[in-house]
Amino acid sequence: MSAVISKEDGWLATLSLRFSGRDDKTIISHRKHHGPLVIQKPFYPEGEVCHVYLLHPPGGVVGGDQLALDVEVNRSGHALVTTPAAGKFYRSDGRVAQLTQTLSVESGSTLEWLPQETILFSGCEVNMKTIVQLEAGAQFIGWEILCMGRPASKELFDKGRARQHFEIWRDNKPLMLDRSQLAGSDDVLSAKWGMQNYTVTGTMMVVNVNQEMLEHLREHQPVITNGLFSATLIKDVLVCRALSNQAEHVRFAFIHAWKLLRSRVLGKEASEPRIWST
Repeated sequence: MSAVISKEDGWLATLSLRFSGRDDKTIISHRKHHGPLVIQKPFYPEGEVCHVYLLHPPGGVVGGDQLALDVEVNRSGHALVTTPAAGKFYRSDGRVAQLTQTLSVESGSTLEWLPQETILFSGCEVNMKTIVQLEAGAQFIGWEILCMGRPASKELFDKGRARQHFEIWRDNKPLMLDRSQLAGSDDVLSAKWGMQNYTVTGTMMVVNVNQEMLEHLREHQPVITNGLFSATLIKDVLVCRALSNQAEHVRFAFIHAWKLLRSRVLGKEASEPRIWST
């Protein structure tokens, strides 16, 4: 598969990463990319955990672009993956942009999937799919945040379409299948049962959570100014949802929840990626 730099065909970019545990730290044991989807060097701010920043040098995705990311964590590895800035899907000329992310975690290994928000420009056409494949005994914490339009620039999400899949499977059996379709000016954007005219929506999922952990989160639940936050336990999957008109409010709420839960679920105190402070 090769990169295509063509206005007609769009970008084709792939990135494959494998993280493997060693005696003292997790290393990147495999890395291969085609096109404009890469990573910076790994960072180790907390010792053995490998922090990695995903980079998409063009800065945004247009109709016809296809991005595919394949991440695997094995051998009791522990990886934290984030992004240095918001992702962007620009107005389309009618073609659909595709983003497919496959995240696989071996038993005894851990993946924290903590990207910054994704901005959906009015008129974009996007299919986004994140599939998390876990073995029994694997750990996962992850979130995804979508911003509808750019209200600060007086741009509402009044046309276009975004389809999102965020799925978690364990031993090839579904734990959580979360799917949404957001279309410009659709009723779901304003309805009481939908986004209630909020322009930012976020979903956070954590596996291997018990009732005591849920109660701890609810007791110290983050408060979103002019927004909503909820936490629900479905079997052993914690599902947090947030609505707001500011991406940072949702991001800070999820970071707050992550800090509360990380030590209980993973046995490690939270160590924020340095890129979040820049």
